[in-house]
Amino acid sequence: MPVPPHTARLRFRVMTDADLEEMAALLGDPVVMHYYAAPKSRGEAAQWIERNKRRCAEHGYGLWIIETLDGEFLGDCGLTWQSVNGTPKLEVGFRVREQRQNRGYATEAAIACLNFVREHTEETELVAILHPENRASERVAQKLGMHRVADDLAGPIPVRAVYSMHL
Repeated sequence: MPVPPHTARLRFRVMTDADLEEMAALLGDPVVMHYYAAPKSRGEAAQWIERNKRRCAEHGYGLWIIETLDGEFLGDCGLTWQSVNGTPKLEVGFRVREQRQNRGYATEAAIACLNFVREHTEETELVAILHPENRASERVAQKLGMHRVADDLAGPIPVRAVYSMHL
């Protein structure tokens, strides 16, 4: 199963059940999950891993584990289908553990995912769906070349900002 190639500092791999400890810590961290509806429980983290394993099997992509080249767990980043005001859109999503934020890892990983979409799919648009106050994720989307194009009013929070780019 293809994954984005290594970058200057990162490698990608498919999530496995062995990632539960790291993913539960990441998804349960109130700082990492500040702009989500709520942090996730260990059980929800296990479901997260299962969903992404299914996505990878079904679509050939999903959220992947991102690590440093020497194997340090950083978070997840990848591609998922999301509903934007009732229309399916391919989204690049990313989460980096708190201790490693603000070092450019999310941007580096998201660019690798953008390149993956260009090389391995026929998609013509890529979006990022963000909490409207999440400036760090907004900067990542802008560094990819995305612009705010809409507000999604049908998601898990009252308003989500939708950034988009044509490929």
